[in-house]
Amino acid sequence: MQVISTVIRRQLLKLMLVLTPAVLSSTASADAILHAFDWHYDEVAAKASEIKNLGYKAVLVAPPLKSNAGNCAWWQRYQPQDIRVIDHCKGNKQSFVNMINALNDANPARKVDVYADIVLNHMANERSGATDFPGQAALNSYGSNSSYWNNQRLFGNLTQGLFSPWDFNPANCISNYNDVWQVQNYRLCGGSGDTGLPDLNPNSWVVQQQRAYLSALKALGVKGFRVDAAKHMTIWHINEIFTSSIKDGMYVFGEIITSGGAGNNEYDSFLAPYLSYTDHKAYDFPLFSSIRSAFGFGGSLSQLVNPASYGQALQNSRAVTFTVTHDIPTNDGFRYLIMDPTDEYLAYAYVMGRDGGKPLIFSDSTGTDNGRWVNAYKASHISKMLNFHNRMQGQGMEMLAWNDCAILFRRGQEGVVGINKCGSTQSFNVNTNGRFYWYRNYRDVLSGGNLVYISGSSYNFSLPARQARMWYAD
Repeated sequence: MQVISTVIRRQLLKLMLVLTPAVLSSTASADAILHAFDWHYDEVAAKASEIKNLGYKAVLVAPPLKSNAGNCAWWQRYQPQDIRVIDHCKGNKQSFVNMINALNDANPARKVDVYADIVLNHMANERSGATDFPGQAALNSYGSNSSYWNNQRLFGNLTQGLFSPWDFNPANCISNYNDVWQVQNYRLCGGSGDTGLPDLNPNSWVVQQQRAYLSALKALGVKGFRVDAAKHMTIWHINEIFTSSIKDGMYVFGEIITSGGAGNNEYDSFLAPYLSYTDHKAYDFPLFSSIRSAFGFGGSLSQLVNPASYGQALQNSRAVTFTVTHDIPTNDGFRYLIMDPTDEYLAYAYVMGRDGGKPLIFSDSTGTDNGRWVNAYKASHISKMLNFHNRMQGQGMEMLAWNDCAILFRRGQEGVVGINKCGSTQSFNVNTNGRFYWYRNYRDVLSGGNLVYISGSSYNFSLPARQARMWYAD
């Protein structure tokens, strides 16, 4: 959605460049997140050494809860039957703990944190719209196979139910997604008479169980939480669950999908209040919108010089940055957000090369789109960009040059990134005094070559058509 006209945006950009110091304050850290989307916990554990060697610092894993183990569709993990146990077709509590242990390491530099995807807004749409969970059949199973289920238990008494009809909001379906009350108190429904996902009421019992759930996961060694469907929960409910003791030492970020930043109705109604009234982080959908606009037909890469200055990106310290999330290709309503493969590649160079935010790399196990994102976590370009991202830890950032087609920025004296979206070579001649090492090679991490050797006060950086360069000081 185009919130600010191109003319106004460029005027704001020019003003921002006058007022903003050339070198931005540094918030860089080697902190990339691998989203092992719908991977089996055993698969994550088996690849733990590889994940460490690639340089990831955290892995976001499938929701640890009980869902329908007989159905392996990815969305089943987002329909909880019981949060007191971990059991679904992608693993159980035992495999979950084994995975955490595999990702731990005696060497702190190699330790990889586990971030759990958590679903707190609703329970499963099953049993003809039932609102007793986990249901009598599940309780019977717990009793008849108590040895197994006690090994999967996180908390609570499995001889009793968890939630009753009194723990849910009335069965109304959201009909207006611009209505904050409906979005946060009504159900997500599929249409055609679907009664929807039972929407939990934040009464004291519900909040108590949700706190116990997060505390139990934290006790197992989980170091972060992704709050699924945070847009559909009231901020009061979120803050009631996330006590200071639960948040202590944890990285918490919410999923609030918007189609823009400041001035966009979704941003102003949902994401801005979430950031204002919690201390959580969030997916940087405003930046993603800026990226898509900049790389799109008629867009300008100058939009990426400093989008946060006019509300089109989140603060660096609050942002989880990305080029694609699991919702985009797997939900029909968001598939229009899928980027051209080359543009996605170039956008990754921007996200992984810039200072600020935690970049999230989506690596799919469902095989959607002919396996486009299967094993993306170790794709050649991703592993090389991750290498650059980690090398630049602690380095500040300065935008050096830009036009509609291309952008060039440096990371301290240690690195420089150039991105060209257009079909012809773009060149920028820049002043090197105090900005780069002289008489020292800068090597492009993506090609392994393309050396830059600076020996004077200016240098002409050449960016080939539809390519990125990520040079680092040898």
